Amino acid sequence: MNNDKVILHSDLNNFFASVETALNPNLKGKAIAVCGNAEERHGIVLAKSEEAKKFGIKTAMTIVEAKKLCPELITVESHHGLYEEYSKKVREIYARFTDQIEPFGIDEAWLDVTHSSFLGSGEDIANKIRSAVKKELNLTCSVGVSFNKVFAKLASDMKKPDATTVISRDNYIKTVWRLPVADLLYVGKSTALKLKKLNILTIGDLANSSPEFLSQQFGKWGEMLWAYANGQEDSPVKKINEEEELKSVGNSVTTYRDLESLKDVKTVLTYLCESVSERLIRYGVGKACTLTLSIRDESLSWFSRQTKLPYPSVLSKDFFDCAVDLFNKNYTWKSFIRSIGVAVSDFLSEQEQIRIGQDSEKYKKRVDLEKRVNGLRKKYGDSSVRKGITLCDKQFGREHKTHENGIVKIHNNPDEEENN
Repeated sequence: MNNDKVILHSDLNNFFASVETALNPNLKGKAIAVCGNAEERHGIVLAKSEEAKKFGIKTAMTIVEAKKLCPELITVESHHGLYEEYSKKVREIYARFTDQIEPFGIDEAWLDVTHSSFLGSGEDIANKIRSAVKKELNLTCSVGVSFNKVFAKLASDMKKPDATTVISRDNYIKTVWRLPVADLLYVGKSTALKLKKLNILTIGDLANSSPEFLSQQFGKWGEMLWAYANGQEDSPVKKINEEEELKSVGNSVTTYRDLESLKDVKTVLTYLCESVSERLIRYGVGKACTLTLSIRDESLSWFSRQTKLPYPSVLSKDFFDCAVDLFNKNYTWKSFIRSIGVAVSDFLSEQEQIRIGQDSEKYKKRVDLEKRVNGLRKKYGDSSVRKGITLCDKQFGREHKTHENGIVKIHNNPDEEENN
């Protein structure tokens, strides 16, 4: 008897651009790009239509670069409230088939339809979902069907737009193993480059490698990737409304001008770390042990670095000192900086023992002071209490909140890369 799960992964095609087209039919069939506000230095491509893709337009391109490739390109400013609304409507359609729905960003989700067989096979349900989304919302989606989440995601990427693809026990070796290893979920650019140096070019090469060898090269992550390539991923799809564990709290910003000096960086990091600290204290999830710093330069090259804090903390000054140290050790100023972000993770509850050598009374006083400052800012405004360094450029303080990440889910990907 086959005890396999039936997992779907639904990916809304060109979601932001498709919503804009659904609301304005005059855009249908045209090359359009959804962009941030150019006047506020967020003028990059966030999404594009199928027609725009044909001109080579890619996510994160500047508007200027995109229009060089396609002079007729129509740019539309983003409307995130509308995208959230449409995302919710799509999930309501998913809920007709199962209550096990796990979002993967605003435009993707996994569905476990194992116990929905009375509605048809996995492929039947995928086609019904695609039909309903198209008929009711004028959007399209690509749906992958498989026996685990990793292969379902891979299947949804194989045929776009508006298609259903099935990866089964019977066909996965023939279907999956021939694909580039970079197509596998959680294999980012850095890992793909390392695998290439090891002559592991396809998912099949990865699947047929020695797990012991991969463990030597990548640690536990190597064994996990080997398992994924061999179809052995078995994590459950969470139920709708099931609370996710808080993994990280972060804030990032694309600044109104390039950051050209360490003083600029410190000014922005001050705001970011204060914001992260305030929300961490408000959420009450405990002290953070790890800090991640993310940088995008003026050429849109992106990287992040992660380190352990000297001791678990919720304090902005501790985050700031750690972030500045991480920055100084890793950034060489070959380019000016366009955006920067800070996130903290690996939380310990307040009840856990303070590290030996840490002055617990002094730490508690610092936390009390931070809480009082937060209270004053909440009552009288953010500018009521500010550090002297933030007076260097007050514009940074007006913009830093626009990119708060809130709760950030961090995957165990050693690359720590963005997926565009």
